[in-house]
Amino acid sequence: MPEQAVKQSHDVETLMMSIGAQAKSASRPLSIASADQKNRALLAMASAIEASKDRILEANVRDLAAAESSGVAASFIDRLKLDDARIASIAEGIRSIAALADPVGEIIAAWDRPNGLKIERVRTPLGVIGVIYESRPNVTADAGALCLKAGNAVILRGGSDSQYSSRAIHACLVEGLKIAGLPEHAIQLVPVTDRAAVGSLLGGLGGTVDVIVPRGGKSLVARVQSEARVPVFAHLEGICHVYVDQSADLDMAKNIVLNAKMRRTGICGSAETLLVDAAAVSTHLEPLVRILLDAGCEVRGSEIVQKAVEGVKAATEEDWRTEYLDAIISVEVVDGISGAIEHIGTYSSNHTEAVIAEDSSVVERFFNEIDSAILLHNASTQFADGGEFGMGAEIGIATGKMHARGPVGVEQLTSFKYRVHGTGQTRT
Repeated sequence: MPEQAVKQSHDVETLMMSIGAQAKSASRPLSIASADQKNRALLAMASAIEASKDRILEANVRDLAAAESSGVAASFIDRLKLDDARIASIAEGIRSIAALADPVGEIIAAWDRPNGLKIERVRTPLGVIGVIYESRPNVTADAGALCLKAGNAVILRGGSDSQYSSRAIHACLVEGLKIAGLPEHAIQLVPVTDRAAVGSLLGGLGGTVDVIVPRGGKSLVARVQSEARVPVFAHLEGICHVYVDQSADLDMAKNIVLNAKMRRTGICGSAETLLVDAAAVSTHLEPLVRILLDAGCEVRGSEIVQKAVEGVKAATEEDWRTEYLDAIISVEVVDGISGAIEHIGTYSSNHTEAVIAEDSSVVERFFNEIDSAILLHNASTQFADGGEFGMGAEIGIATGKMHARGPVGVEQLTSFKYRVHGTGQTRT
């Protein structure tokens, strides 16, 4: 390795270890900060973001220019782009987090033992959270605000593609911390784009990091899961399905399918595969595919779908396993709810699935037999979002089964401890 590369790697490691130590130090006073103090910080952050709108948009223009010159997909640009409405939404999201009940100190359960001991299970902060994400500058605000509300310090490592936007937003978060008298190192943004910084963070920074939350593409999550030396809240790709049963109301199905795919194609809750009941081919298949084609969506289908609707391209085995994040959808005809369950069980990433049906027995089987983090009945998969769940915002959708699953909001960013009250009891 060249001498300069060795020095640079050493410098990054030193920087990251310092960031970890500062986060650990900030986590202690943060864990006992009052709800009022945290809320004052959050409200000040929201105001600072609104006041800094022009500066944030200027930074975003720099990021967009670099992204466009590199020839990335339109869906990537959509995830990266900020405008007046999106900045207003970021500020409103932070205010909605401030309005949530403080989870820290909440008594989850309490019971008495026959010997007189009174036991309580109480929510506590996790400590220091590392968040690694790509392209979406709004995650800087969402993750910083959620971690603060839950009493955690956070180390944010955004993608190089959104570096200028994230820095401008992060400055507003730090301003809010200072106004409320909280440690400014409670929310830190890794200031370098060197990939070695990610490796250091995954190593746990000398035991200062308690959990890692990745939010990004399949390659990022795979690296995190492979290299992390601390627990991970895995947010895998969103291969989301919509199953339309023969009992589905056709007009409802058309509206839901169109929204699930085309509202925003670049988000993880966008539908990637449409499954249609074989018993509904003559009534539902052509209208559902046609409304997608007319909206500018490329449709890739099995042989029966191609024969039924002109303009459908041939689907390959790989299509059923692909998160397009673009105006593309794969379509298959299945043998009723049993066929839908089989297909989803084979190809799903366990993120989000929807069933459109009026038959309650179909819905019951769908809910009972499919093991994804989020299941919806007669609603768009685009509701797979912490804000839409009333959580204020989210860091991501966890697709694993341990600790956090589904939208990761303030409650999911806590652990718990037991408090035991006695009156002099000793154990025999």
